[in-house]
Amino acid sequence: MPTLTVTTKGQVTLKRDLLQHLGIKPGERVELEKLPGGELRVRAVRPTGTIDGFLGLLAGKTDKAATIEEINEAAASGWAGEA
Repeated sequence: MPTLTVTTKGQVTLKRDLLQHLGIKPGERVELEKLPGGELRVRAVRPTGTIDGFLGLLAGKTDKAATIEEINEAAASGWAGEA
């Protein structure tokens, strides 16, 4: 089990393998949950988007318009983990 050292400022640094396990990259955030018995749960903060933020994301980035069939095929591939 990895151990961390607390600095004089009360800070700890998570080791690279722990960050990779959480799927966290530089600049991303973590959240801590206090649990009974003096334990903490560490989780990666995943961005939550809205449909309004998604709509128009690719506007002006391509001249090609996809057909509904192409969109459906891309969505099905994405859900199947093929994309």
